[in-house]
Amino acid sequence: MDQIGLVTPKSPWGHVAPAAPACSLTDVMSEQLANQLTEEDNSFPTLTDPAADLLLSDEVSETTSDQVLAKMLQLQFDREFDDQLRREEKRFNGDSKVSISFENYRMVHPYEDSDSSEDEVDWQDTKHDPYKADKPQTTPRRGFSGKGKNITTKHDAETCGRKNTARMDNFAPGVHIGDGLGMDLKLSNQVYNSLKQHCYNEQRRSARLHEKKEHSTAEQAVDPRTRLLMYKMVNAGVLENINGCISTGKESVVFHADGGSLEEQPVPSEVVLKVFKTTLNEFKNRDRYIKDDYRFIDRFSKLNPRKVIRLWAEKEMHNLTRMRKAEIPCPEVVLLKKHILVMSFIGKDHIPAPKLKDAKLGSEEMKSAFYQVLHMMQQMYQECNLVHADLSEYNMLWHEGKVWLIDVSQSIEPRHPHALEFLFRDCRNVSTFFQKRGVSEAMTVYELFNAVSGMNIPIPPDEDEAEAEFISEIMAYEKRNEDHVQRRGKKTFHVTSEDGGPPLIPDSDD
Repeated sequence: MDQIGLVTPKSPWGHVAPAAPACSLTDVMSEQLANQLTEEDNSFPTLTDPAADLLLSDEVSETTSDQVLAKMLQLQFDREFDDQLRREEKRFNGDSKVSISFENYRMVHPYEDSDSSEDEVDWQDTKHDPYKADKPQTTPRRGFSGKGKNITTKHDAETCGRKNTARMDNFAPGVHIGDGLGMDLKLSNQVYNSLKQHCYNEQRRSARLHEKKEHSTAEQAVDPRTRLLMYKMVNAGVLENINGCISTGKESVVFHADGGSLEEQPVPSEVVLKVFKTTLNEFKNRDRYIKDDYRFIDRFSKLNPRKVIRLWAEKEMHNLTRMRKAEIPCPEVVLLKKHILVMSFIGKDHIPAPKLKDAKLGSEEMKSAFYQVLHMMQQMYQECNLVHADLSEYNMLWHEGKVWLIDVSQSIEPRHPHALEFLFRDCRNVSTFFQKRGVSEAMTVYELFNAVSGMNIPIPPDEDEAEAEFISEIMAYEKRNEDHVQRRGKKTFHVTSEDGGPPLIPDSDD
């Protein structure tokens, strides 16, 4: 019975390996096992701290001294301080192109190796660049070197040449000075001064070109502000698209465009954009056309010429509106936006009407053109109260058997102090052109002037001095009229009411 009770029950998990015999604590701590562990530990290479090797002398092999412990603790503290300083430097500089170094605040020790840590400052951030080219040696600060007969002053040609070569590094970044690494280059004072002056001139020229590009309208090109205004017209639906440049003149650039729609009035299928040039050179000598115009005398400002350019566009708009009311053949104004004037297109199928000087007309057509021009000049002077002031075969178009007048931005009223002088010049241009084209009915300049102005100024009999005497009579008449205006405080010419005009888009941006 006792044997049956001692039988070990069978495990349901299968055969169970016998347990390892128990080992007492005495066996574990036996001297033999301790020696075995010591031998295994000695088989690995010993990693020594270089800092400890430097700090501990040959005589000191244990850390029983308080001084050695203090040095080791100070070393660890300095390391942690330097690491923290590098992190602060990196966070302070960030992505800035100009960095500030905290090297002067580091706890520098002679035992530190720059290659032992990944956080060490790269050589590119230090003053010692191994790949930096050596600059040519110049004279010392005292101004000379050497002794006795071998003395060399700062005025030496070779010394000055090397110094001038080193100074080329201070030129503007856009100046390519080349790569003179390893070359002993010497620039004379004359060459260096010439290069320096050339760089200065190029910088000023580049600044002027940038200013001109940003604020001017050149031939067949517009500045960014004008281009933005043109894009806004297309986006607003006033224009379908802008096709290209038709012509350029002294004061404007003309573009062809396809018309869109406006709420106030219909837009022609073909229109032109007259963009007044924002270059001020052409307007410096043309102030007299607008500064003495009584319609704009209160708004004219000689100190702000860019506003004067806008007045030119507004002036042409009002003049064209007067001429359209008098049924004179001229472009119809659609829209005015700052210095851009949108008008109807004189031509057909993107082909502009030819100028009168380029039109191929027969004798009868040329005769008809002369009488049309005479009638239009009389209408402008008497009904529209205007003088063209720049009338010639270049500013008259031939379209559909009629003469069309364009470019009336400089047109003035007869009460202008120089209106009669400008009228006489227009008459001379018209008379000379038609007489050269063989129109026998063409009047002389004096007859045409009297016919347009309604005056009866006598024609001098002497042909050589006729023009001078006639102009003197005109100037005397203008002087009497101006004196009368100053004495009476009123004008001798009829003053018309305000001109109506097309819609003006508000100037939301300058």
